[in-house]
Amino acid sequence: MQTTTATINQDSGTSNKLFYIDNIKTLLTILVVLHHTFIAYSSSEGWYYNEPSKYLGARILMTTFVSINQSFFMGYFFLLAAYFTNASYSRKGASRFIKDRLVRLGLPILFYSFILTPFISYLVYYFAKEQHITYLEYLTRYDSWIDLGVTWFVAALLLFTLFYVAIKKIFKINFSKPIATPNSRTILLFAVALGIISFLVRIIFPVGWILEPVGFQLGHFPQYIALFIVGLLAAKNKWFDQLSERSEKLFRRSAWLCLLFFPVFLVIVLKLKSPSSWFSGGLYWQALLYAVWEQWIGISILTTLLLKGKRNWNTTSKLLTTASRNNFAVYIFHPLVIVVFTLIARNWNIDPSLKLLIVAPLILFGSFIFGSIVLLIPGVKKIL
Repeated sequence: MQTTTATINQDSGTSNKLFYIDNIKTLLTILVVLHHTFIAYSSSEGWYYNEPSKYLGARILMTTFVSINQSFFMGYFFLLAAYFTNASYSRKGASRFIKDRLVRLGLPILFYSFILTPFISYLVYYFAKEQHITYLEYLTRYDSWIDLGVTWFVAALLLFTLFYVAIKKIFKINFSKPIATPNSRTILLFAVALGIISFLVRIIFPVGWILEPVGFQLGHFPQYIALFIVGLLAAKNKWFDQLSERSEKLFRRSAWLCLLFFPVFLVIVLKLKSPSSWFSGGLYWQALLYAVWEQWIGISILTTLLLKGKRNWNTTSKLLTTASRNNFAVYIFHPLVIVVFTLIARNWNIDPSLKLLIVAPLILFGSFIFGSIVLLIPGVKKIL
């Protein structure tokens, strides 16, 4: 999630052609921060410190936001990361490319697992659980050293990248034959096919099942793998440049149609008494319906943002450049900021849904401020 500006300058010789991709990455980073903040206030698990709202309506709205986010935002990161992979590989060569990725991706994983996660866990243990012991005492009892947390994405990206290099070296693939830019119908058929594949994978690995200790939710990996491959093909065949902007209206309407369909899931749960777990995986028609819906809305939103970005967001400013440069640091450190603010607000005598309205903007602003401070540390910019 490093800024693409330098990559653009080095790979294509242009200075502003793809600023919209930097801006999309910033938007996705904002969504990541909000996503985990919403989880903290809508669920009783899934985060370091949870304080779920007592109001069903509020939890439904927050769950809707989380579900829609999950349908596209992490897959989008894999797509954009892959888009610049081949150019970097060609410029640096295999050896230097691998070394660079091991440093830029491997070190954040180690830092998060061995330093940041224990500290965040200690804050929750000390303040939320009111176990007032020293940090050193806590570390002597700590036994979860391999806990990648949000850096599961970084680990998966590193794995995908190394696999890409291996395939290039073993099979000498150069993608010399161009592949035509997919049209709107092909993109939507791709979404349906991806939904069916996701359903099949989730029969064994339902959503919520986590591969420990790396934190991979394999039920979402069909999309991540597919979009990483699409990113490689898109860069080689210049798909982003050739996508028809006239398709934006179609995909925007498609996304809204899927969003309006979301209440159907509530009806299925409440009226048909279907357990919510049936949507997560297994041989249930509910799981198939949800998987296809998820991929359809996710691909629709992703394509809409790409086309809208090309048309309206291909610009920059000092603020946007700074935000873009901070994206990776924000991604790594935002869990600390979320936990600090939610712990500070834990004793407010108001429902957590109201806390969310107050705390979320502070968390978002604080994450980018903290990220910019981290980048001032000597040597950090070479990694983040």
